[in-house]
Amino acid sequence: MKCVFAVILGLLGLPGAALAQTPVAVVEDVQGKVTGAEFMDYVAPGQVIKLGAGGKVVLGYMKSCARETIAGIGTIIVGKEQSAVHLADYQVDKVACDVGQAEKIGREVSESAATVVRSLKEERPAPLVLYGTSPVVMTGERGKLVVERLDAKGERHEVELTASSLTRGRFYDFAKANTALQPGGTYAATLKSKRVVFQIDAKAGPGAGPVIGRLVSLR
Repeated sequence: MKCVFAVILGLLGLPGAALAQTPVAVVEDVQGKVTGAEFMDYVAPGQVIKLGAGGKVVLGYMKSCARETIAGIGTIIVGKEQSAVHLADYQVDKVACDVGQAEKIGREVSESAATVVRSLKEERPAPLVLYGTSPVVMTGERGKLVVERLDAKGERHEVELTASSLTRGRFYDFAKANTALQPGGTYAATLKSKRVVFQIDAKAGPGAGPVIGRLVSLR
């Protein structure tokens, strides 16, 4: 196993081995001494994360819906659907997530904001499905975020996005504001010219569940 891990690390030293990759996972939690990733970072295949004393990382893979908890001194190599882990303790669970979100976010992060002008209909015929009632909205803009229910009248949420309200300058978590949408509801999230339609799964629960099951991208 050590030899295999050494070969992988050697390959990562080759030019371009970890470059030009699209994001595959979200760093949902970081504790202790961790280098190579921060809370709510996107990570790409080939990226190396090192855990020191008291180190712990939770990675949510957007395509495989694998949620990994990795703790203890060791090294992590991000894969396409799961990580390669050396020495550190490794646990993985499958969580509910919309696998179609992986392609959309990967494309958006890879392209410049100026070129991302496709409509929702062109990108994704069916609405995104969230498996938690409190979305995590990812955006690079500031301004008034409006989330309005489409299949029933009367529910509308308005949030003024500022530097202080966004985690890492990009993420707004409705769970931190104790705001929950209705299971089974269909909603539109709008920020300036950006708009995304999504559904809340009928069995979705409240609170700060796995990020990959609650993520909405407005880039």
